Amino acid sequence: MNEQIRAREVRLVGPEGEQVGIVPVERALQLAADVDLDLVEVAPMARPPVCKLMDFGKFKYESALKAREARRNQQQTVIKEMKLRPKIDPHDYETKKGHVVRFLKAGDKVKVTIMFRGREQSRPELGFRLLRRLSEEISELGFVEASPKQDGRNMIMVLAPHRATKAAAVAATAAGAKPVREPREGDGTEVPSAEPADSTAAAE
Repeated sequence: MNEQIRAREVRLVGPEGEQVGIVPVERALQLAADVDLDLVEVAPMARPPVCKLMDFGKFKYESALKAREARRNQQQTVIKEMKLRPKIDPHDYETKKGHVVRFLKAGDKVKVTIMFRGREQSRPELGFRLLRRLSEEISELGFVEASPKQDGRNMIMVLAPHRATKAAAVAATAAGAKPVREPREGDGTEVPSAEPADSTAAAE
């Protein structure tokens, strides 16, 4: 920037993006001083380097604002966890599936873990069958990002929201929308559709 530029001549761009042409760097510095702007090298690898007349302080401030806004609008990927038993009770299964649905609607990924105990470890097909059923029943909201695989005494599968599902969650967050509430099965109460970002669903 300004006197730090070492090139003898530069391709100069005006403050409104207009092409001034190739000029000696001294001439470019004089033009910058005449309009009370900075001479900023924007393409140092070009031959000659491209420089632009701009208010560098204002440019940095606006860039910082844009970066902050982008971070605010960006939803970080969160991985929730749901633990199931291979012989889970039908009511418990529906309850836990409801959690998975709410996580996906919130734009989060879900790590589903089947926990085997004792002789259950000799029947991995029970876990595969349960995970396949779950993935099929939530297919409108998400897809299998990581297929089921055995990990010691557990079997793990990762579900991820479809792009449209995640985009809807991001839009709702940006708009400050209240989370959609759904009735908890069996007791008529209501629960929020999203969990806190650092919470983990409890195992049975």
